[in-house]
Amino acid sequence: MKHYRDEWIEEWCYENGWTELFIERCDNYWAFPPGAVMPEPIPSKVLRVIKAKKGLTFEERVWSISAVIGTILAVVSTCLFKCPMPLVFAFALDAVTAAQLEVEDI
Repeated sequence: MKHYRDEWIEEWCYENGWTELFIERCDNYWAFPPGAVMPEPIPSKVLRVIKAKKGLTFEERVWSISAVIGTILAVVSTCLFKCPMPLVFAFALDAVTAAQLEVEDI
């Protein structure tokens, strides 16, 4: 899952003088700092600040909304059918969603 939009990183690079942004793999951004001859990874502190400022990406919002809707449906179906299995499935969905939303520091 992408935790940053490419436009957010490009905007930061433009504002701070970094050039030739490229993405090595998902959420691993490299660019040339001002006056440098070798590309460097965008610092993880900067990525955390960008994430705090910009919020969730579209993909993260979809995962979050689907987890909430799934949980609500599971609670209703558990009450209707008097069976705990929908809550078990909702818990599994929520656990996967929480793991997907976790931003890994490099």
